[in-house]
Amino acid sequence: MIGYIGRRIVAIVPIVFIATLITFALIHISPIDPAEAYLTAAHIYPTDELLQQKRHEFGLDRPLLVQYVHTLGNIATLDFGKSYLTNQPVWNEVVSKLPATAELAFWSMLFSALVSIPLGVLAAVYKNSWIDMLSRIIAYLGASIPQFWLGYLLIFFFAVKLDWLPVEGRGDWRNLVLPTMTLSMVLIAVYTRLLRASMLDQLQETYVQYARMRGLREQVIMLKHVLKMAIMPLISGMGINLGKLLTGTIIVEQVFSWPGFGRYFVEAIFNRDIPVIQCYIFFAACLFILCNLLVDLVQLYMDPRISLKGRAKR
Repeated sequence: MIGYIGRRIVAIVPIVFIATLITFALIHISPIDPAEAYLTAAHIYPTDELLQQKRHEFGLDRPLLVQYVHTLGNIATLDFGKSYLTNQPVWNEVVSKLPATAELAFWSMLFSALVSIPLGVLAAVYKNSWIDMLSRIIAYLGASIPQFWLGYLLIFFFAVKLDWLPVEGRGDWRNLVLPTMTLSMVLIAVYTRLLRASMLDQLQETYVQYARMRGLREQVIMLKHVLKMAIMPLISGMGINLGKLLTGTIIVEQVFSWPGFGRYFVEAIFNRDIPVIQCYIFFAACLFILCNLLVDLVQLYMDPRISLKGRAKR
């Protein structure tokens, strides 16, 4: 087990290397000059003298190979330098933004699980019933409505018309309701249909017939045996989406002015804040690998028949 976890963590190194190489190339291919973007964001007219000064200050006048080696060195020491825009240490700013995104991700995952798991189970058990039709409608709506449009609809009805909930910012539980609902809708749609399909597949297995022949109650069969096996694909999906949520729910954070990691990253892109962009790529790569590792360990715990050796080969 320890060796398996160690190998998965070591796998972060080549992924981060490739991700940073692609990011570095795209940044320097872009026609926008980071020094000019910085001066424009600071409302300073970008004269040639100021541009040269800022390029030298940011190290952009050095050869590309030297810049990339310097970038790898910063990543190895978790020192991403200072933000071009705020002149503050990037890592400190990222750490300050993470709690807001983590809070939104936690409640979105919890709410989507509390809704989709019972709904998916009931839709499979009572196939073609009204509750199955309801789950299909919810799934279609959740998969087809863009998040930004759903967010504005919720703001219009619950904040503008009814004046029940605040429109933007981070505060008490009332500020969490609308962004959580916006994020959870698509997750509920995916998880419900995924669990329903997995449940129906498991109901065709012979162990279900044997359990019924042994006289086990239907509730015991569904919850203790069928659900335990059917929930495996759902756990995989939740692990992938957890990585996406923790790396920043960019659209939702923009719509609701949520002071999280995703919004911070979008501002960095617009302002060509290279240290922030590099830090985001590093954090996202590490987080996705760790989330996938967590999913594999949870599935191994729930089903010991899964081989660590087989997972390592994948």
